[in-house]
Amino acid sequence: MKNIQINHAQKGFTLIELMIVIAIIGILAAIAIPQYQDYIARSQVNRVMGETGSLKTAVEDCILNGRLDIGNAAGECDPGATASNLMADGGNSGPDLAPADLVGAGVPTVTDPLTDVSTIQATFGNNAAAVLQPAAGAAGLTWTRSANGSWACSTTVSPEYVPNGCEAAAGP
Repeated sequence: MKNIQINHAQKGFTLIELMIVIAIIGILAAIAIPQYQDYIARSQVNRVMGETGSLKTAVEDCILNGRLDIGNAAGECDPGATASNLMADGGNSGPDLAPADLVGAGVPTVTDPLTDVSTIQATFGNNAAAVLQPAAGAAGLTWTRSANGSWACSTTVSPEYVPNGCEAAAGP
């Protein structure tokens, strides 16, 4: 009879191979998590810019038609804002919203009464990223109407989160 040699091939991974994989995952996580958090903050600033910017048309219509007081009574201007969970509680641009609609949410504040140089202001709060929260410096975003009817955006968020079409402003 012949002796049959049995080959005992390695089965599984060695401890050093597992440690290398864990180290690679740790390095990737250390880079990816802060990048993802920055991405979230930038997208939230863009979202608030869009939500507040959508009120410009309603405000412009109210100014042109002489409805200068913010409210939902006859002859008043209702900008028609919807509640946003990224804005701080409060605001006056959603007079038709019930108090239940504003739990954990806010709407922008519009200059009241409206003038030819009105503003639409939003302050970050509630579910906004930590770097946009009041504890981080009460960041906000403002649309300002000039006397000639053009609008400009400015924001007090950190410069790395300022969206295209908006400028960094000093102070909250």
